[in-house]
Amino acid sequence: MGKTGREIRPLVAGNWKMNGLKASLGEAMAVRDALQGPLASLPAEVMIAPPATLIAGFAAELGSSPVLLAGQDCHPKPSGAHTGDIAAEMLKDAGASAVIVGHSERRTDHGETSADVRAKAEAAHRAGLVAIVCIGETHAERLAGSTLAVVCGQLEESMPELSTAANTVVAYEPVWAIGTGLTPSPDDVKDVHGAIRARLVAQLGVEGEAMRILYGGSVKPDNAATLMAVENVDGALVGGASLKASDFLAIVRAYENV
Repeated sequence: MGKTGREIRPLVAGNWKMNGLKASLGEAMAVRDALQGPLASLPAEVMIAPPATLIAGFAAELGSSPVLLAGQDCHPKPSGAHTGDIAAEMLKDAGASAVIVGHSERRTDHGETSADVRAKAEAAHRAGLVAIVCIGETHAERLAGSTLAVVCGQLEESMPELSTAANTVVAYEPVWAIGTGLTPSPDDVKDVHGAIRARLVAQLGVEGEAMRILYGGSVKPDNAATLMAVENVDGALVGGASLKASDFLAIVRAYENV
């Protein structure tokens, strides 16, 4: 799936957003049990990004299981007088191996610019975390025919110079598809992911060829296999469907027989 002629291990990441309490550990454990049981040979990595309050507790229970943990945001600086913020180093210390930066909800709700996103991605790298850099166009931008210009512009401005396939993942999430139940057609996804790949190669050379590009935006069990089969789609960033292990695992199983 997502064939490009390169050997790229897919990533399926679940973004829980502002959802989940300690009682939600059971969902993460169900994912762990599946990955250590019937899905033990799955040729993809699986990650959960719970609220920051749950990372340390989840890390203690999940141990060295195949389930990776990520934060949902980080501050650019490693420490300081920034009440309510969380440093990338803190996420790393709590047990995360990655952090999402630049999600459209952060760009919209908190006014984050691509320069802000780049600084956060650099902070993730500094702390030894993988930066999952999110980009995507609004519905108005798509209707105006500026999708590729917007997405590639965000990509160029959000990616640190020292980004590699090992320390960075790109997630394309059309803003109009997040939580709406709407998704672009496979051909639309192919066009955008192809443009992202070309821009990554232009910016980063060989590293751009090997970097994972995830698709996000109303990914569900019934459309996951189709979306994950699109060229240059190297996995998914899943929102609401990742809150229940049964739904999330149904999406993960898109890679079961690859």
